[in-house]
Amino acid sequence: MESCKRTLDISIPVAEVEKETERVITRIQQRVRVPGFRPGKTPESLIRGRFQSEIRKDVLENLIPKFFKELAEQEGHKVVGTLGIRNVHFVEGEPVRFQAEFEVAPQFELQTYRGIQTTYREPEVNAADVGKRLEQVREQKAEYLNMDARPLADGDHAVVSLRSIAGVSGPPIEQDEVVLCLGDEGTMPEFSENLRGMSPGEGKEIEVAYPENYGEARLAGSQVRFHVRVKGLRRKELPEVNDEFAKDVGDFQTLEELREALRKTLLREREFLAQKSAKDEIVDRLIQMHDFPVPESYIDRQIEAMVEHRLRELAGPKADLSKVNLDWEEVRASMKDRATRDIKASLLLDRIADRESIDTTADELDREVHRIARQQREPAAAVRKRLEDDGNLRRIATRIRTDKTLALLFEHARKVAPEEADPSPEEAKG
Repeated sequence: MESCKRTLDISIPVAEVEKETERVITRIQQRVRVPGFRPGKTPESLIRGRFQSEIRKDVLENLIPKFFKELAEQEGHKVVGTLGIRNVHFVEGEPVRFQAEFEVAPQFELQTYRGIQTTYREPEVNAADVGKRLEQVREQKAEYLNMDARPLADGDHAVVSLRSIAGVSGPPIEQDEVVLCLGDEGTMPEFSENLRGMSPGEGKEIEVAYPENYGEARLAGSQVRFHVRVKGLRRKELPEVNDEFAKDVGDFQTLEELREALRKTLLREREFLAQKSAKDEIVDRLIQMHDFPVPESYIDRQIEAMVEHRLRELAGPKADLSKVNLDWEEVRASMKDRATRDIKASLLLDRIADRESIDTTADELDREVHRIARQQREPAAAVRKRLEDDGNLRRIATRIRTDKTLALLFEHARKVAPEEADPSPEEAKG
């Protein structure tokens, strides 16, 4: 597979070098003040001797990009990333010679992308699924009634305050009132073990080991030390499931209306997840079909974006990331494969969108801006201005275009049941 790196040996004619040198000397003459000479009248020989290094620097900075661009365009190179300059030869009376090292955008022939196989089965929702979701809604509507103080036991709902002492990236965790059910599978075991036997008014320090796959990014894989204080004890009372419960939950007149709404919501959720998995498989197969190199500059930018996103998750949106010390080589090695995959996917989907004339419409962008504005409870005009200023409006437009492209690929994909599928790209590698 051909690399994206290129090298050009470039020579700048003596006449061009001398002309640029004269221009640089003239500019220096206009601005410098040399005792004994009027402004602009300092002899050229004096300027050449006193400002030799500055003249050399300015001449090269003015000529090298210009002549590189001209030759790169003549040879049809689509240059990306940063230009590297080596072996510069600059001697008075001779052509300036140098070697330019750069990367070019990858070239590839788009293969047939309609009809790609993907594993997909239409999701289903049964009565048991609806019943389970209904029970979750019921849990959310539970009331917690205060009880007389006594030592805590499994099954009790303890009202506690939490303050992290060590082990958390970014600002400390401080929660004045958290309700934890001792012994419940949703409660971290360390909380249940340490709170068991404590009474309201008592406090202690405890260690909690969060798993790597924990839902909150800043806690995942961390060993956190908390100061915890028991503030009270409550009894949970669940509401009766009937038409009145349905009215309390939302704009429903009967329990059956609520059940139907929950069924539709569950179906949408499962369809989204099933289609996402199918689209991911389509993209993997698409990448497998196209073998082309990715510029290192693309990879570095992608890794930087991935790292920044991860650090924002861990340290919060206002954290000063310049103060974070990272072993860049180690980070790059660990994230390079993922970054390369994401870049290839982006390049392929962008090419397909061009082929299919897919773009983001003004109405689609407006709807997304208004959705964000409603979510953040801000005027839409203010949200749009902020998104334009920080470059996120363009990223939103790109995401919408990508989503539409994936929808087209999914629509035209050859969908097969899991038991009938050919090996996935990942399985085929193994």
